[in-house]
Amino acid sequence: MTYTIDEATKPALESLQRFDVDTQLALLWFGYLDLKEQLKPAPPQSVEVPAKTLFDKFLDLSPEEQLQAQRDIINGAANDISQAYNALSPNAKLDVWFLLAQGMEDGSIIQVPSDYQLPGETDEFVALIKKLEFEQRINFMLSAVQAMG
Repeated sequence: MTYTIDEATKPALESLQRFDVDTQLALLWFGYLDLKEQLKPAPPQSVEVPAKTLFDKFLDLSPEEQLQAQRDIINGAANDISQAYNALSPNAKLDVWFLLAQGMEDGSIIQVPSDYQLPGETDEFVALIKKLEFEQRINFMLSAVQAMG
């Protein structure tokens, strides 16, 4: 799948990048929940294999280290996980985040606290995303994860 930042997704991308790292992580989580029922079929092996290789590195970390590794990717920290992430294609980067979200669901990855509430300043962002069609939401997610690292 190819993508470009279009006029429909650009304001949402700019808005996402203004939030602190933990809010961005939460928004990625909620974005996954919004899309997961429509994410079929599985990605091709050329995407899935490198994404799974990086995801497996997260499984070797403690929950606190898993959270820090996700923060490091968003912040572009210079470490092994961030460098491995940066070497991935945009689609593989997106698959890493989907694998992390699935890991959160099954408990193998540190979860968003059950009582977590998005900050009020995310309301405008959420409204922008809800206006997007499915393909535009995927395009937005691809753009967002490509910009990280």
